[in-house]
Amino acid sequence: MVDKNLQDSSQPHWPEAAQTLMALMHAQGEVARLSEREQLFSSLLVSVNAVLWAFNWETRQVLYVSPAYERIFGRPAGLVMADFNEWRDAIYPDDQEYAERSLAEVLVKGAVEDREYRIIAADGQIRWLSDKCFINRKAEPGQPVIVVGIAEDITEKKLLESELQRLATTDVLTQSSNRRHFFECAHREFEQARLQGMPMAFLLLDIDDFKVINDTYGHQEGDTVLQKIAESGRSVLRRGDLFGRIGGEEFAAVFPGCAPDMALQVAERLQREIQRLNFRCGEQNFGITVSQGLTSITVEDQTLDSLFARADAAMYEAKRQGKNRIIAA
Repeated sequence: MVDKNLQDSSQPHWPEAAQTLMALMHAQGEVARLSEREQLFSSLLVSVNAVLWAFNWETRQVLYVSPAYERIFGRPAGLVMADFNEWRDAIYPDDQEYAERSLAEVLVKGAVEDREYRIIAADGQIRWLSDKCFINRKAEPGQPVIVVGIAEDITEKKLLESELQRLATTDVLTQSSNRRHFFECAHREFEQARLQGMPMAFLLLDIDDFKVINDTYGHQEGDTVLQKIAESGRSVLRRGDLFGRIGGEEFAAVFPGCAPDMALQVAERLQREIQRLNFRCGEQNFGITVSQGLTSITVEDQTLDSLFARADAAMYEAKRQGKNRIIAA
């Protein structure tokens, strides 16, 4: 038989005060660890460049926004917590209908992760948000519908995408459409005109004696000529017309919805605008002229290539007839 006194001596008997002290020290340690976790969580929220948010669907009340809200929107968080319209009214006007409709889709889908829209910050700057939102489908009946989300500032990404798109579609020298982009757009306009039975005109323009200009005044002056031609095109053409540089000294234009007589008037305005251009190189002044070939879509045209071929032939006919003129085919 084991002596009970020996058994008891292996387990120390703490006085009540000591037990209380140990309990307090343990509790203090738990509080310290909890405080550390809270501080870490708070630091993470401050450093993330995205707004974490929670929204009561029934009451239209914002329950929470993280610190990034004030950095991105430029407004006090207290305002949006008091009135959801602070967020809604900050959305760029053209994007408001989409932002509200896509938010409502979360009730059906449970998650919407492809929302992108613009906001107008307090300083007037337009910023892009990627705003993902989620809802708990397992919410108990009678419980409020809470939507949570994360709105990330993607302005820099959008600016980079826009710049890459501009570089891919723009002629660097003249800032007009490059050949590939021009013909992509022209093919779309051609197909649309055929489907709707609408008029469309196609124009080719070539600078007369451009090699002489380069040889006489230098390639830098030749580049200036190309830039001025592009500026003339942008100033004369109508809203919705296409204009691009498709070769060394060759430009093209498409006039959607434009009847032949109206297209000829536009081409004549462009001709006069270019004739008014004046260039100076050293002590010499010089002007330029262009030859244009113009054609319009017909019921026989099956592809844009047929318009391009007729305009090209008409342009070379203008060259043969003495240059500085428009030939319609």
